[in-house]
Amino acid sequence: MPTAARLGAAALTGALLTGVLAVPALADTASPAASPAGSPAASATATSTATSAALPAGLYGKGDPQYDGVWRQSLALLALKQEKAEPADSAVQWLLGQQCEDGGWPSYRAEGAPCLPATEDSNATAVAVQALTALGGYQQQAGRGVDWLRKQQNQDGSWAYNPGSPGDADSTALVINALLAAGADPASVGTAPHTAYDALAAFQLGCAAPAEQRGAFQYQPAAGVPAAPNTLASAQSLLAAAGGHLPVAAAPRKDAAPKAPACADGANGPVAHADSAEADAAWLTAQLAANGQHLMLTTPGAPATPDHASTAWAVLGLAAAGYGAQAAGAADWLAGNGWAWAAQGKDGTDPAAAATLVLAARAAQLDPYRFGGHDLVGLLTAAGPQPKSAPQAAASAPAPAGQDRKKDGGGFPAIWTIGVGLLIGAGAGLLLSLNRRRRNGGSAGQQR
Repeated sequence: MPTAARLGAAALTGALLTGVLAVPALADTASPAASPAGSPAASATATSTATSAALPAGLYGKGDPQYDGVWRQSLALLALKQEKAEPADSAVQWLLGQQCEDGGWPSYRAEGAPCLPATEDSNATAVAVQALTALGGYQQQAGRGVDWLRKQQNQDGSWAYNPGSPGDADSTALVINALLAAGADPASVGTAPHTAYDALAAFQLGCAAPAEQRGAFQYQPAAGVPAAPNTLASAQSLLAAAGGHLPVAAAPRKDAAPKAPACADGANGPVAHADSAEADAAWLTAQLAANGQHLMLTTPGAPATPDHASTAWAVLGLAAAGYGAQAAGAADWLAGNGWAWAAQGKDGTDPAAAATLVLAARAAQLDPYRFGGHDLVGLLTAAGPQPKSAPQAAASAPAPAGQDRKKDGGGFPAIWTIGVGLLIGAGAGLLLSLNRRRRNGGSAGQQR
């Protein structure tokens, strides 16, 4: 996904191409879906007018799409489709219009601008393939995207963010998600021992690493630099290691907690693919427990801060791997802390964040319509063109054992429960009082 480091790299690429790529004026965005005044979705539409005036119709979000347009659009379509909404034609057509002739997608290109191979990226293409596959009816376009991804595979089986660069764990994992969504077997993409799964295994820290790092994924090996766990790489790689893709279908819950790799004396080989998801899940679970059920973003030279994105991806991966019990605490943390991340950015709603939370909520068997007391689906819907058919707000799923549904807004709030109880008690008392008066009045009449 577009991390800070990758956005910086993308910005550099954009700067180098500034003299080549003229950006024409774009049409105004379509009006967001109408929302009741004062609702969370309505308040989230208050965004920067300077930015929104230049956005293309059909695009979700009001922020500059230069580095994440295709990413956020694809996630929004995935989340809405998961909620059984039929997205607007303009939203789908915008995504289709971003695809290049060779099948790949750039992060974003202005209307009428040519496709340049240097601007196409595996992350945008992988998530676009998953969105079109989920929507259905776009097999040709999704298939061309898969063909492009196959052609960009490095000799070691990995994928880079932009073609021609060394591979990284995040990009390789996202491509595996796309392959799985499209019905391809990652174990057969590439030539052994350099298939997609082989490449993913090369980023995972095994028995040669210190015990507290085993199972985690590094972002990218670097000569002369010791391998170290990367939080986002570990979170995004788990969904791929578990054989999952977006939207996530939660696997049956496993009784036992995930375990770190069992390393015999002298063992230093890679983690076997069959054990990869459990090993990664064990590392992530330990990190969540150590940080109050969320993951941390560590940026050189800056204090560590809570990382909503990697925490959400950890929930998606844990659910797909069958570790829903371990995902529950992180999902609850997101319910209590995710609204500001999704709704209160400098440009208003961040559609990628809102969509990721919708996907994570469902994966954790929580209700995205009442997630921490907020309607995430309404927030996302209001951030783009009105869907052809509205999302179907289903009843909340039963709470998993040991999970506090109050944290996601499920059920009635405690104050309403108390109020209803008081009303029922008062009504019962009134009925009893009237009954006594009738009985007493009847007895007095008979006595007279």
